[in-house]
Amino acid sequence: MRTDKEMNEITVGERKPHNAQVFLQEYTPEWRRLYEQEAAWINRALADRVKLLEHVGSTSVEGLPAKPVIDIVLEVADAADEEAYVPPLEQAGFRLHIREPDWYEHRLFKSSRTDVNLHVFSQGEEETKRMLAFRDRLRSSEDDRERYAADKRRLAAKKWRHIQDYADEKTAVIQSILTGAAR
Repeated sequence: MRTDKEMNEITVGERKPHNAQVFLQEYTPEWRRLYEQEAAWINRALADRVKLLEHVGSTSVEGLPAKPVIDIVLEVADAADEEAYVPPLEQAGFRLHIREPDWYEHRLFKSSRTDVNLHVFSQGEEETKRMLAFRDRLRSSEDDRERYAADKRRLAAKKWRHIQDYADEKTAVIQSILTGAAR
C-alpha cells in the first residue's frame, strides 16, 4: 500500500478525495457490453500493438456486485515506452491517470465515454496473470465468489478517503482466494 504522498506523486493531474462509502451495484450484463465498446476503441487505436486485452475485475464476473467501473487489462510490448501507445489512446478518448514505473511499469487510464480503469502492463507481466487468475477463480468458484462479495459489501459500507484505500483493504481476501486456488 502506498502513502498519500506516494499516491500524489504517481497521479497524473489532480488526485481528488472520495470521502464516502463505496457504491456497489448488483451484476448487470450491461457491463459486458460496455467492456466490448471500450475494447473496440482500444483495438482501433492500437491495432497490432495490443498484445492482450481482457475484461477483469468484479464487473467481469457474473453474479458479483461491483463498483460500476469497467476494469480492463491491456498488455503492450513495453509499458515504459509511452510514445508507442499513449498518444493513440489519448486520441481515442483515454486519459493517463496513474504512472507507476516501479510497480510492473503499470499505467492507468480513464475513458471519456464510460467509467473505466484501463490497466496497461508490458507483455507477459506477472500482474496481468494474477488479475486473470483471480477473475477466472471467481467465475468458477461460487464459494470464493460469495466470500469475496461478502468482504466487498462489508468494506463498501465504510467511509473511504480515497477509493484506492478501499481497493487496498481487499488485498488480504484476494491473496487468500488466490492461495487457496493454487492448492
